[in-house]
Amino acid sequence: MASLFASSHSTKILSSGRQLLPAKSTPVDLVSLQNASRVLFDQITKDAQIIPDIGDTLNTPASASYSVFPDDIRVPYQKRRFVGIPEGLFQYYDSASVTSHMGLMPEIERVWISIDHKLFLWDYNDGQEIASFVDQPDVITHVALVKPKRGLFIEDITSLLVICTPISVLLIGLSVSSRTGQDNRSHNDIKLYATDLSIPSDVEMTSVVGMSDGRIFMCGSQDGNLYELHYQESEGWFGKRVQLINHSVGGMQSLLPRFTASTTEDRIVAIVADTSRNCFYTLTSRNTISIYKPGGDKSLQHIQTLSNLYKSAQDKAPGSAALTPQNFQIISLHVISQAESRSGVQLFATTTNGVRLYFSPSMSYNYSHGSISNASGSRTLQLIHVRLPPSNLIHPDEQANPYRPPVAMYGAPPVAAQPSRPYVVSSIDGSCYIDGLTIAAQQGDTDGTDYILCLAPDLTRIGTLGQLNLPQQPQQQYATGYGSYGGTPSTSRAPLTEYATLLAIPGRTWAMAPVVNSSLGTSSTAPSPSVINELARQFGEPAQQFMVLTNVGLTFLVKRRDVDYLKAVLEELQAEGNVQPIIEFRDSFGRDQTCSMLLGLASGNTYFDSVDGQSAGIISMVNPEIAGVAKQAFYDFGERPIWTERVTYGTAENTGTAIFSGRREGLAIYFSRLIRPFWKSKIAQPSVAGQQQLAVPETLLINVQKNLYALKDFLDKNPHLFHSSPSEPTSSRTTVADQEAWKAEQVSVSEIQALLTRTIEALSFVLLLNDYRLGDLISHCEPETQKLIASQTFEDLITTQNGMTISRALVNVVIDQQIGQQISVDTISEVLQHRCGSFCSTDDVMLYKAKENVRKASETRSTAEREKWLAEALRLFIKGARILEFEKLREICGDFQQLNYAKGAICLPLVCAQLHDPDNAGLEYWHAALPSTDPRRELAEQRLRCYDLVMDSLTTFEGKCTVVKSTIPDNALVSDDPETVRSHAYELAFGSEDEMFHSTLYDWLIERNLADDLLEMRPAFLEAHLRREPITVQKYQLLWQFYVKNGQPLRAAEVLGALAESTQFDLHLDARLEYLTLAVANAKSHPISAGGRHETAIAFLTDLEEKLDVAQVQLEIYNQLLPHVDDAREVGERISLLSKRLFTMTELYQGYAVPFDLPAIKLLCLHVSEHQDESVVKPIWNQIFDEILNESPDVVTQSDLILAKVVQLGQRFYPSESAFPLRLVATLLVRFMLSNKGTVPLGWSPRILVQCGVPFVEVWDVFHEMYESQVPPFNDQANVQAISSEIAVLFSDWLGEAMRPQSSTLRAEFPVGRVDLAVDQYLAELEPSRTETRTTYENVKRQLRRYW
Repeated sequence: MASLFASSHSTKILSSGRQLLPAKSTPVDLVSLQNASRVLFDQITKDAQIIPDIGDTLNTPASASYSVFPDDIRVPYQKRRFVGIPEGLFQYYDSASVTSHMGLMPEIERVWISIDHKLFLWDYNDGQEIASFVDQPDVITHVALVKPKRGLFIEDITSLLVICTPISVLLIGLSVSSRTGQDNRSHNDIKLYATDLSIPSDVEMTSVVGMSDGRIFMCGSQDGNLYELHYQESEGWFGKRVQLINHSVGGMQSLLPRFTASTTEDRIVAIVADTSRNCFYTLTSRNTISIYKPGGDKSLQHIQTLSNLYKSAQDKAPGSAALTPQNFQIISLHVISQAESRSGVQLFATTTNGVRLYFSPSMSYNYSHGSISNASGSRTLQLIHVRLPPSNLIHPDEQANPYRPPVAMYGAPPVAAQPSRPYVVSSIDGSCYIDGLTIAAQQGDTDGTDYILCLAPDLTRIGTLGQLNLPQQPQQQYATGYGSYGGTPSTSRAPLTEYATLLAIPGRTWAMAPVVNSSLGTSSTAPSPSVINELARQFGEPAQQFMVLTNVGLTFLVKRRDVDYLKAVLEELQAEGNVQPIIEFRDSFGRDQTCSMLLGLASGNTYFDSVDGQSAGIISMVNPEIAGVAKQAFYDFGERPIWTERVTYGTAENTGTAIFSGRREGLAIYFSRLIRPFWKSKIAQPSVAGQQQLAVPETLLINVQKNLYALKDFLDKNPHLFHSSPSEPTSSRTTVADQEAWKAEQVSVSEIQALLTRTIEALSFVLLLNDYRLGDLISHCEPETQKLIASQTFEDLITTQNGMTISRALVNVVIDQQIGQQISVDTISEVLQHRCGSFCSTDDVMLYKAKENVRKASETRSTAEREKWLAEALRLFIKGARILEFEKLREICGDFQQLNYAKGAICLPLVCAQLHDPDNAGLEYWHAALPSTDPRRELAEQRLRCYDLVMDSLTTFEGKCTVVKSTIPDNALVSDDPETVRSHAYELAFGSEDEMFHSTLYDWLIERNLADDLLEMRPAFLEAHLRREPITVQKYQLLWQFYVKNGQPLRAAEVLGALAESTQFDLHLDARLEYLTLAVANAKSHPISAGGRHETAIAFLTDLEEKLDVAQVQLEIYNQLLPHVDDAREVGERISLLSKRLFTMTELYQGYAVPFDLPAIKLLCLHVSEHQDESVVKPIWNQIFDEILNESPDVVTQSDLILAKVVQLGQRFYPSESAFPLRLVATLLVRFMLSNKGTVPLGWSPRILVQCGVPFVEVWDVFHEMYESQVPPFNDQANVQAISSEIAVLFSDWLGEAMRPQSSTLRAEFPVGRVDLAVDQYLAELEPSRTETRTTYENVKRQLRRYW
């Protein structure tokens, strides 16, 4: 199973035990990581500035500055190894007259050797392996390796061998395949293919070059003409399959200037290709350089010819002994790549005595001195710099016996003592160049030996490193040097200075070539150091090597880097105790650069000894004694941090900044150089197939990770390196400043160390993802995440929140894949936590294990097992809920719903709701009903999203209950009973103590018409929910019902009263009246003993009753006025207003009864308000009678109308004196009767009052008062007699009522004595003419006698 989780490199990392980090996950402090990242990026930026590129150093017409040292410590190159020509080849030298040639093909790691017609390809890495080609009969004079044209050969053929003989040119296909040998090294196997592409030639070809598009150019040995070997897939109308085109004669003659073309002696002797600029250069025997650019098929454009170069060189370096007509012979041209020179230096030429001529495009299109140009429009090249050869070279014999300058010279610029045998190069016959490094060969002064001139830039002279070259006050100098280091390098650069040395090698030199270092690639977006900035590159790539092929074998020369120089210095210090060399080194390279190299040596690095590639990828350590010396020097040279204060005038506050120690700066420099190749690179990029793939080579990441881990291991074992030394000054002010400085330093160092740990984990994480096919993983992410990944750099992954987001998404995909393949999560999570703990926290692991438990639960058939797995899953989900994303939570709830696990589906979202709002800020927002702009709103919404998941679960369980029982399979588990699950889900939901959730739940239930069920349950937070803003009619209706069911009728009445009187709801008057009626009913049912609120309850009830009475008046007014609602607009609005709210009695009286002139309503208002005021009521009754009298002139009709109206009002209002003042009404009735005597029947007026409900005795009292009053109109005897007649009828009716069975007038209550006396009085005073009245009285008297 382990094989599923580890590729070859991950296995190495896990098994070695060195790359494992503690498996505890600590919170990631992004701010600290970003601070540290800025520090590292500042160093990366500085590295791009401190060393100029080649072009910037050629800032004078000529130069001859060299650093020549007699000691081995500072020699720039050394012989690495020698590989002799295999013995097997010598058997072919079978006669003295064999013709043999040889050359180098570093691209395929082969030496070619021709012996007569036989070609051998010797694998110099393997030592003895030789491939041969003997299938052609002619002597081979030259062989070259070129790129093939696209599409003409099978894919395996990646190169072509161009084989030249005196009479032909032949093409052989070549394929290269890589394999790992027994020494764990990569070896190239080659295979040759016959192509049938050959052509006879009457000129022997040499100096063959190939362009990137497959075109092949060469020159003729005999005629010095420029040729092209053209080949195509098949014969055509206009060309053969293979042909040699002479571009120097014929149709192409015009390409060459006439004076050069006509001079047969000035032959082309060499061609050099510049593939990056798509051009090539030719060199003639008379020091003329021409530039050509391939055009369309078979065409060639001549760009420029540079001649008179000797004169141009003399102008640049007048009077130089190295420039004479006799020794001015150019022997080679070298291309300077575009990456090497921003200013565009393009080419240099080397002469036999070591003069180098540098050419750069001119700033204008004018002819420059010594150049001839056609009008091609290209910028022409011109000579810009003459580099004279070193004049004080030490003879190789002297170099073998070095001596050291006296100690007295300490601190001065390193100047070599005058050698006793200065050597001057004079007959160089070949040279080689790459990235600022040049080697050239000439015959030595003893037979069988060649001398190699080795040149390399002296960075201490051309760079801005904080160097110190003054001996006095070293402490002050360090501070100054440090300060200048931080600034932008000066534009006035120091001119080029180079290290120079001569090395002796065996044999005569045939060819030289740089060893091809397999490029691991770098990020294009990070500022890149110049190619000669060895300081920035020495810990991230192998040392540059050159191969020198001689007739006895192959010598490998290696460039000694600055760190190799430092290592030699440390060895001398350790062996001899000589401190001078390391002091000189520190002064030459500056404190910070020295500390960074010391740290690299002390901690170990994969590139210390990897020049031959055998140890690449393995950490190289210097021996423990040297490592100890390096560590001590790192501590001593690092000095201490300094606090600089800035006083703000006018305030008591001082602010300051720390100037960090060399140790902290060295750490930052070394760390930044390790990560530069990938730091600003995208993590992934599209492949040819379109799928995402790792954007940085895996081997690069593995190597960098090993170096980072070695650094971390060293720092962990030596924590004291960044603590203050015991011998610090002790004055109080200094101590305070020092404490601030040390504090700032330690904070910065701890941030850098945190970034170091995180970076190691990040690389482990990315490599692990690559094992799982990064492209596949990315394609399974959400589209938004995929977009994010495509834009993220390694720095973003390590230091930003987006990085954490995408890492979590990718880990989730990996885990999902494992679970999908039925693989235990434990294995992968263990790997993740061990290798990249901060990218897979304990919480993450818990979530993964929980998910696996859900899977197990879904697969088991046992109820108990399933319950166990689900309970464990829920426990783990709850523990890891803090980092559970909402979409993931939704998915988990869906799983729980599928499995009918109510507890998980309900409890998990509720827990997440609480964890998303740990300080209850969202709850406060909800409680206070704050505006939507409040920042806490987001937290409240997060809670609500979680609650929605609970409702979704409840809905799902409800839905399952509606499924017909018959659809449940026979083998369903008992616990799957939908009704049981549903009930359990509701029980859990109602058991929550989250008030905000309860409120959400209640709303949801009410929306589903389950309010009655809710009222029956009366859960804990229901009352608070119904009282919460925003208040609605529905909530209030439920609230009063809640109180009724809860046995709190008075509170129900209060709610109903508030509802009836509310102005915020659009309630109709009928509804308000209904609520008031219900309120009164509930208030009346309040028990006397409840809560001691009896008096208050009575007052409240009284108030409610009064409001109900007023509301009833309002309804009556509304109903009476409703027919007029469509009259005038103002009238209609006023009438409509009656239906919208409750009015007070005053508002009704003054706003409606009076303006609309409604007498009955006025009386109703007076009646309800019990307002007694005769001046108010009298005009109303007068108006009522007047309106009736005006309605009809007929007295009978009038009397009928009065009867109807007065009886209606009397029955309603009597005995209210406010609305039905009895004496006033009786007076009005009697006045009408008196006015219409004879028409109105006897007893009309008292009978009306009796019908109104006035008791007989009260009617008699009123009429008797009139009878006795003598007040007009009762001062008239006729009117008094009329009143007597009315009283007679009243007595008769009264007596009849008292005698009637089931009468409301009891016989016992009848005032017999009083009536008897009164009858006597009335009879005595009765006019004789009123016989009908008299008869009535007598009849009354007779009955009184009979029954009483």
